[in-house]
Amino acid sequence: MHFQEWLRSLRPGADGVKVPELEDLRSLLPSVPALSSLSLATSSVLGLGALASLMAYWLVTRPRPIAPPCDLQAQSIPVQGDPSCRRSALLKDETLLEFYHEDTRTIYDMFQRGRRIAGDGPCLGFRKPREPYQWISYTEVEEQAQVLGSGLRAKGCQPNSQQFVGIFAQNRPEWVIAELACYTFSMAVVPLYETLGEEAMVHILNLAELALVLCDKEEKAVSLLAHKEKGVAPHLSCLVLFNPFSTALVDKGKSCDVEILHLDQIMDLGRLNLKAPVPPNPEDLAVVCFTSGTTGSVNPDESAGQEDVSISYLPLAHMFERMIQVSMFCHGARVGFYQGDISLLMDDIKTLQPTLFPVVPRLLNRIYDKILGSVTSPLRRAVLRYAVRRKQAELNSGVVRNDSLWDRLVFNKIQASMGGKLRFILTASAPISPTVLSFLRATLGCLIFEGYGQTECTAGCTFSMPGDWSAGHVGAPLPCNVVKLSDIPEMSYYSRNGEGENGTLRIIDRKKHIFKLSQGEYIAPEKIENVYMRSVPVLQVFVHGDSLQSHLIGIVVPDPEVFTDWTKDRGIVGSCEELCQNPDVKKAVLEDMTLVGKQAGLKSFEQVKDIHLHPEPFSISNGLLTPTLKSRRADLRRFFQPQITLMYSKAAA
Repeated sequence: MHFQEWLRSLRPGADGVKVPELEDLRSLLPSVPALSSLSLATSSVLGLGALASLMAYWLVTRPRPIAPPCDLQAQSIPVQGDPSCRRSALLKDETLLEFYHEDTRTIYDMFQRGRRIAGDGPCLGFRKPREPYQWISYTEVEEQAQVLGSGLRAKGCQPNSQQFVGIFAQNRPEWVIAELACYTFSMAVVPLYETLGEEAMVHILNLAELALVLCDKEEKAVSLLAHKEKGVAPHLSCLVLFNPFSTALVDKGKSCDVEILHLDQIMDLGRLNLKAPVPPNPEDLAVVCFTSGTTGSVNPDESAGQEDVSISYLPLAHMFERMIQVSMFCHGARVGFYQGDISLLMDDIKTLQPTLFPVVPRLLNRIYDKILGSVTSPLRRAVLRYAVRRKQAELNSGVVRNDSLWDRLVFNKIQASMGGKLRFILTASAPISPTVLSFLRATLGCLIFEGYGQTECTAGCTFSMPGDWSAGHVGAPLPCNVVKLSDIPEMSYYSRNGEGENGTLRIIDRKKHIFKLSQGEYIAPEKIENVYMRSVPVLQVFVHGDSLQSHLIGIVVPDPEVFTDWTKDRGIVGSCEELCQNPDVKKAVLEDMTLVGKQAGLKSFEQVKDIHLHPEPFSISNGLLTPTLKSRRADLRRFFQPQITLMYSKAAA
């Protein structure tokens, strides 16, 4: 083949092959003249030789695309011919997958498999402020679990799946050790968490007849004792605390016949009465999880290995985080815990250098905003946009990497802020904006999968396929389950219209969140909120409407890191609280949100017509967010009812 023909064959689009990397190469060689004008001078020959060498090197070292495991236009298959009920296309027939490994049938088995793989390797990590992570080995975790389980048995817990043990604590190594202690002796775990509310907490204590609960700190023990004192939790008889506690707590426990012990005490009791493990059977109950559910699980095609490490900050009382950890343990991988303060999470990530990052969309939106907010000059923004387009072109060709020219020149600091070793991110619990997802896939240079599920499905239900880097859906059914769609005629949603089907599931909103405006238009508020959160000054937003009103209004929390600078650029200065009261600021924020909404394709009736600026972020502590950082919509409505009423009354005036 002549040299000219060889070069022509590498042209993007030749023979239907897209080569985005070649565009990067061509952009670096703008001064190379057309081949038809080249002379045979020595300098030209040398130049062609150098170019040929460069092209040959690129051909040898260019990244290879990830091959999808199935046809991406048919990722699921109808079950028994019913198009509304679908299974994974990865299955050979309609027999669902029950397990991944021959030697694992229970969570206890999965940890034992990981211990065999890792040996005495690190398992659970923790850190103190401004210090490196310390690690507890798989062997130590196994030994401590057996000792703690023996201590529980010495306190009267029976080795069977009808023995329920409560765990009321923040994510930390003791949580996992306590859980494994229960599984070592076939006991069932009942996770508890603060935002359940008093009524739900009492219901769980009584339904599970919890006699023994492990807590992390004294405040939680006091709240449990209050239920015992009121006579509404009669079964409670023993509390085991991870942290030190006061003698006043012991006295309070004695007054209502509840024994208060420190973890060290029950561990000492276990050493004196050490029992052989009583592993559970596959059909035994493992956990009773009282939660509305989260999503995701590790995809079998991108499973963890011994070298992997995950950051644990999502609540262990929810199935998403639980299943992530089980998957990590099964492969002998590591789990590092955050310090317990969500504001220090990015510092923990940078120190831990995780390879797996389970995440919720709200946090990815925050990362997206911080990246854009850090690029202030027009030139840097132009370079960032161009680099993102080049990386997205690679993604469209199936290439995912973090070692391209653009990664080295533009994205290296962004990736370093996430620890620099991310291999894949799992996002779940709510839909994520396609714009944010595509942007982060380009800038972070790692696999980002979307998933969906429910507590009843043990978390994972659907998962996006390796090789499918499109956005706007949450993947196809996992090989272990089927998914059935039901018609909602009153909302004009039907499962059999077959428009644009590729076998994946798309989440619009929760049915209970969708409402109708007075003119009959249906509104999916989470979709609108995800759009508005791309507005630069916006940190959080709550979109509200009802069937008696013809338009939407919103509660907006400004982003404190950029808000004052954003308003200063518009000639308005003041504190965040002062700016929230300024009508000109409100007008500017609303205009920016409306512009973002138009760019995202929101219809006129989907745009908010008025907003209230609120300086304090929605949080778990103020009761406006769930433990998985989702909005508590009913609580938000109640909390902001005066502002909602005022906005609608002004519109009616």
